[in-house]
Amino acid sequence: MLHQDWMRLALVQAEKALELGEVPIGAIIVKDRQIIASAFNEKELRQDPTAHAEVLVIQRAAEKLGSWRLSDATLYVTLEPCPMCAGAIVQARLKQLVYGAADLKGGATGSVLNVLNTTLWNHKVDVVAGILEDDCSNILKSFFKRLR
Repeated sequence: MLHQDWMRLALVQAEKALELGEVPIGAIIVKDRQIIASAFNEKELRQDPTAHAEVLVIQRAAEKLGSWRLSDATLYVTLEPCPMCAGAIVQARLKQLVYGAADLKGGATGSVLNVLNTTLWNHKVDVVAGILEDDCSNILKSFFKRLR
């Protein structure tokens, strides 16, 4: 499968968030060409500021694998991760991050900050940006337009 195929599956997770009134961000983790975990934002549902799609999917993948080290896995997420999520990506030792839409207000993997591209960490994450960017951006735009 191509990055676009996996991102479509992350968008399915974003749609689930949308149905629940959450900010529609979805994520999946792929290892050995299989989805090992999926998640969407649950901040409102849980009333938990850390319940971002990326954090939840990392937790689920670690639980499934019985290890916090996700070094052979790729995270697909519909929006560029924030600083908290970028830190979790480094801590999980993910091999690759693939995201859809850039977050020009709070993105921490290239737009506002670049937490993953620094010589300070002993782990490097390969980043691929802009996969299905329009689709990922449009679901967010329509959500916020409805809120207004």
